[in-house]
Parts: sequence; C-alpha cells; structure tokens
Amino acid sequence: MLESDFKSVNKDIKVLLKDAQALFNSAASLTGEKADEMRARGMKMVDAAMAMTHDAQVSVVATGKQMAVSTDTYVKEHPWSTIGVAATVGMLVGLLCCRKS
Repeated sequence: MLESDFKSVNKDIKVLLKDAQALFNSAASLTGEKADEMRARGMKMVDAAMAMTHDAQVSVVATGKQMAVSTDTYVKEHPWSTIGVAATVGMLVGLLCCRKS
C-alpha cells in the first residue's frame, strides 16, 4: 500500500512539473498581463509539487522511524535469534563471495 502511494505521488509530481514547464515555455513568448498570469499559474503548480514532495518526505521519515523502532524492539526481545540470522546471512555472503568460478 505504501509503495503504491509513493508511485502515485511521484507520477503526480512529474505531471505537475511537466505542465508547469509547458506553461513557462509558452509564457516566455508572451508579454504583458497574459504572461504574468501564466507565470503565476506555473508557480502555483511548482508550489503544489513542492508541497507534495514535502508531504511524501514526512511520510517516508515517519515510516522509517516506525520501522527502526519496531526493529529495535524485536532485536531486544529476541537477541539470540537475531544473532543466528545475522551469522547465517554473513556466512552465506562469505560463501558467495569466496566461491570459485
């Protein structure tokens, strides 16, 4: 669920930025009040994209902190099984690195 939310936010940000870029490109050829209006719309789109990225960043940080706390709790509650898993993974990585081709 979380990954699909990030993909959706990423897609929305890309669309907003492409639209803003198109507005800025068309505003570059205009002058006067119309150009100012298009620049303002483009800036609103960029601001919306920035707000979306900030919200996504806050969500990622919160999720990361929550995962760190749950991992820390698990390791403290099950130290020997954690050591066993870490040793097994280390041994497998060592075997894969040292095997002859």
